[in-house]
Formats: sequence, C-alpha cells, structure tokens
Amino acid sequence: MGKKQDFQLFVPNKEFKKLRIRAGEYEVSEQDLERYSRQMLFPPIGVQGQHKLAAAKVLLVGMGALGTVLSSHLVRSGVGMLRIVDRDYVEQSNLQRQMLYDEEDVRQAYPKVIAARRKLEKINSQVRLETEVADVTPLNVESLTDGMDIVLDGTDNFQTRLLLNDICFKRGIPFVYGGAVSSNGMSAIFVPGETCCFRCLLGSADGAGGQTCDTVGVISPVVDMVASLQATEALKYLVGASSARRNTMLSIDIWNNQMHDMKLPEPSAACPTCGKQQYPALDVDADAATTMCGRETVQIVGKLPFDLTLWAGRLAAVGTVSSNPYLLRVQLPEGERLVLFPDGRALVQGTEDTTRARVLYDRYIGS
Repeated sequence: MGKKQDFQLFVPNKEFKKLRIRAGEYEVSEQDLERYSRQMLFPPIGVQGQHKLAAAKVLLVGMGALGTVLSSHLVRSGVGMLRIVDRDYVEQSNLQRQMLYDEEDVRQAYPKVIAARRKLEKINSQVRLETEVADVTPLNVESLTDGMDIVLDGTDNFQTRLLLNDICFKRGIPFVYGGAVSSNGMSAIFVPGETCCFRCLLGSADGAGGQTCDTVGVISPVVDMVASLQATEALKYLVGASSARRNTMLSIDIWNNQMHDMKLPEPSAACPTCGKQQYPALDVDADAATTMCGRETVQIVGKLPFDLTLWAGRLAAVGTVSSNPYLLRVQLPEGERLVLFPDGRALVQGTEDTTRARVLYDRYIGS
C-alpha cells in the first residue's frame, strides 16, 4: 500500500481533500502534509499556521528539564529553525526529568545541547538546528537573539531570566517564561509593547523564594506541564493567534491540586526595563564567578579559550583526567572537580563558595 493511501486511510477523505487544497495554496509538500496533518486539521493552526511555523526562528535557552520538553514540542510542530543554548553537560541526576537524555549521554559526559541535537535530529530532520555550548551573558546575548522571532526560557536561574527579559524587551522579541520546582510551576508570555515584562512583574526577588530542584526536589510531571504551557503560548504567537494568548501568570501545584491564574499588571513606569528602557542585566560583569542553582558548582569565565588537549597534558599530574571533544574533567586532590570548556568557562564542582572556587581556579589554571 502506497504512502498516499496509508495517509488517507487515517484521515477522513472529505477533510483530507480540503486540507490538500489549502496545502496547495501554500506549496506544502506531500511529505509535510502527511507529517503535520493532525496539527493542520486543528482549525486555529491550519495550513496557514503551519506555513508560518515553517518560517519561524526560535531561541531556546537552557536544555535541562524544561528545555528538553520544549525542544521536543517545537521540533515536532515543525518550526523552521531552533537555536538551543546550554552551558552544562549531562549527569546522572538529570535522567529523572530531562526527557531527551539517556545513560549513554551520562557515560560520555556529552554537553546537553550535543546530546539533545542527536535526539532531535532523529525526530524531525527537516528542522534546522543550531547548537551553542555556552553560557548566556551580556557579551553574547545580542548575537544569540539576532533574527529570532521568540525566546523561550528553559533556564534554572533568575539572573539569566532577567538577562533574557532585558534583551527581549530591548529588541521587541516575546519572552516565554517557565519555572518548575517541587510540584509547583509557573508560566507566562511577555510581549514587548503589549504586556509588562518579567522584571516589572517580579522585581529583583527570586520568584521561587530561593527554592531549587536541588534543595526541595522536583517531580517530572510538573516539568512536562509547564513546558507544554510554554510551548502552547509560543505556538499561538508564531501562528498569529493573538486573541487566544493568555495574558496571565499561571501557577500550578499538581500534587495539591491547586491552580491560580493571575492577570498580568500593566507595565510599571518605575520598572527599569519596560518603564525606563535601561535594561540593567545587559550591563552585568560577565567575568564574575557565579554559583549554579544549588548544584554545589561555581562557574568562572576566563578571558581566553581553553585548548583541551593542552590542558589535559598539564592537569594529568594533578589528578585523573577524562575528556571528550566538548569538555575536560579533572578530579582535584582537594576533593572538588574542575571542568573546562573550549570557550574559556570553568566549573568548580563540589563547592558553592565562590572564594574557594576562585582559589582553586587560580591554583590550577592561573589568575
């Protein structure tokens, strides 16, 4: 039985004929007609919406729990280009909730964006995937957002969210926020010129009250739900369904069966970002040592890139060295682990004390 017959077997003939006529108007290929038929049969998207998705360029920052679900939804929906950015690599503790990764990714210590790309390419080879093993900072956020139609939040820290918020409102790009911890989740879409911004809504206080997945845990279903809410708002925006967009901050607690929908306030004149157009996060010193979301890890950004082969030789006398094309790890005699990336970043794992991390960095890498 041919492919066309297989397809029609599962789609009512009348509806299929209508879909094929509409598809012809937008030069949708037979392959795409088959792949996205159920999505195009959904009236708010239709063939025209699918055509818009195919032209869309999306930036997704953070490929952890939220990011893996988000990227799967976006790739399966058929966006034209997806740029994924993450600074971390796959570890055993990720597997409970980060749906794209497996035990082999842990053994190989693949950067998350590299492991994710291998899976996403098998899901939909038509989507153009761009990967960046990098920390998002004021130094690179301009280039990362160039040409993007929308920015999705898959991060796990407040500092990066404020940075994304500020660059999005500076450049007029919608920002879709999401957060999940314990059994709680929150999501909202912030659209410059239409809604308040993330900073305007939450100020400089951490919206999670200081809780992280590493201090109070997280269950994977809430991650899937929050990311699905984010993906839905992104789809609405990209297909032009502005009247269907949710103008609220939605909060859920799926364990205790609670949901709260808070209408977004008007932009505040006192807000540095959407009120005064000052964008303070874009002025932060990117060379500072920063802790990583309850991970007992401090990130230090150096001024020069690392030659991993050269540093593998230098650090071999210090401790056991393991490496792949993307990173190098060495177990330090003091008990911490040092991880080097080609872009000049270093992770000191095993401490949240930035002073101690800087001492170890200076001892083995130099100041």
